[in-house]
Amino acid sequence: MELRQLEYFVAVAEEAHFTRAAQRLSIAQPAVSQQIRRLENELGEPLFLRDRAVTLTQAGAALLPHARAALAQVAHGREAIAAVRGLLVGHLRVGLVQPLPDRNAVQAIGQFQRQHPAIEVTVTEDQTDALVDATIAGTMDAAFIGLGTDQAPPPELESARVASEPAVLAVHLNHRLAARRSVRVGELRDEPIVTLTRASRLRTVVEAVCQQAGFVPRIVAQTSDLNVMLALVAEQVGVAMLPRSGLEGTAGVAAVNLTHPRVERHIELVWRADHTPPAARAFLALATHQLTDH
Repeated sequence: MELRQLEYFVAVAEEAHFTRAAQRLSIAQPAVSQQIRRLENELGEPLFLRDRAVTLTQAGAALLPHARAALAQVAHGREAIAAVRGLLVGHLRVGLVQPLPDRNAVQAIGQFQRQHPAIEVTVTEDQTDALVDATIAGTMDAAFIGLGTDQAPPPELESARVASEPAVLAVHLNHRLAARRSVRVGELRDEPIVTLTRASRLRTVVEAVCQQAGFVPRIVAQTSDLNVMLALVAEQVGVAMLPRSGLEGTAGVAAVNLTHPRVERHIELVWRADHTPPAARAFLALATHQLTDH
């Protein structure tokens, strides 16, 4: 089993196509097919189903995380040697939850790349749970995630709190609560509520806060897009709880403070202590110093 074969295997698995994998690797497609066949012969199992679409077999799915881990370790070894020579190179993968209460996290990424231009930086926006899973799996070096008041990062991850902001109630400008400075969560018992899907931590927070106030939220619409959620509020479909930063630049919607309980959202920078190649260590040193001081 050669590293080249594992690299080809991962490329085909991620692209689900031999030709696209070859283009990604900048080699001829027959070379990719040949190396995959050699790998399959060595393992004694087919790794892909070559039908209308290229999909992983059970054996291929079992091999994929180990192949990724092997390639990552080789890359980390190269980065470690470069660091010994005084050259900080490699690849940094950072996740960002949206919305963020300020631009400080993005500015930290920008400052890091200016200081280390030889490092390739990939920034991925996603929901908190997806970013946490990727960081635990090692496919993400660090991530800025959003957590509710009583939520904490999983024990597998180290963390540093870098920002906090209140959650607010978004209502249409003509809504009966629009002129209020604050509203108790219990007053929303009969209100139609628009929220995100269960793939979002926001949905978990909304349900938990309403339960704490003694009722089950009357959810009338759900979406995976924060902008769509606010558009539904602007169309008077319902009200919505969300971080204050999510309302910036939204027309036709007012923000009302939430009390009893007060709801806060914390931005945490998370990483795996046992998965910090030199580029990740350098970024974490910069980000934790700059953002926690801020």
